[in-house]
Amino acid sequence: MRLEWLLRIKNALDLMEERMQQPLDIDEIAKAAYSSPFHFQRMFHMLTGVTVAEYVRKRRLTLAAQELSLSTTKVLDVAFKYGYDSPESFSKAFRKVHGISPSEARSPGVNLKAFPRITFHLSLKGDQDMNYKIVEKAAFTVIGKSIQVTTKDGENFREIPKFWDELNADGTSDRIQALGTSEDILGICLDFKHGEEKFTYLIAAEGSEDVAASNGLDARTIPAATWAVFTSIGPMPHSIQKVWQRIFQEWFPASNYEHSGGPELEVYMMGDSRAEDYRCEVWIPVMKK
Repeated sequence: MRLEWLLRIKNALDLMEERMQQPLDIDEIAKAAYSSPFHFQRMFHMLTGVTVAEYVRKRRLTLAAQELSLSTTKVLDVAFKYGYDSPESFSKAFRKVHGISPSEARSPGVNLKAFPRITFHLSLKGDQDMNYKIVEKAAFTVIGKSIQVTTKDGENFREIPKFWDELNADGTSDRIQALGTSEDILGICLDFKHGEEKFTYLIAAEGSEDVAASNGLDARTIPAATWAVFTSIGPMPHSIQKVWQRIFQEWFPASNYEHSGGPELEVYMMGDSRAEDYRCEVWIPVMKK
């Protein structure tokens, strides 16, 4: 099954490369991988660290830089060829990646950055079982504080820890936990907008809308879903980061499930998060392929 998955991903990557000069059609790309658009984009992001949109953007700018340095094609024509509707937008994006203007890319000996095509390799470890359970859970309400983060240039990996630090420092996370109906506190990723490269991150606890309203907190409904639940044991954040990595690198490719597109949960339980035996969980909404 993993080899089959690898071949499907390769088909999707081949299609992306073939269409670098065309508008990005995520539905067609996901179809090449026999996957839903959401599942493909989430898998791609978790495995590579970049979104599909960011990957395509950087590949286009790599190809554009190569063409500018090796040909006399007008900058405007290269911009249009790789999907930019104005020389200004092309120049801005080009400078962000390469640190120079498109016209400067033609200077002899200039340094250009290359974003190579991504390849996936099959890794058969089998040295450690990945235990999980499938849980059916009815819709429930969570209360807490949220921010909107972007996945561009890995900004979410900086903003989310900063958000936790802020809420821990001012006592908000403790207040959320105290107002909740259980001792657990949740980190929730939701409202994924892959095309815009952003999502909402919520630090929350299960609770009621009335409690949220009277305490100045956000209230969100997590819809009923089938969840794949994975346990992390060990000090934070390394242990749970490893679990996330294994879910997308090992579990999904070998399972009969795919991401259903709903919110993702991290469930933090009471205890010393630095301890070797600290337990927390990752909840992923899934559906049968």
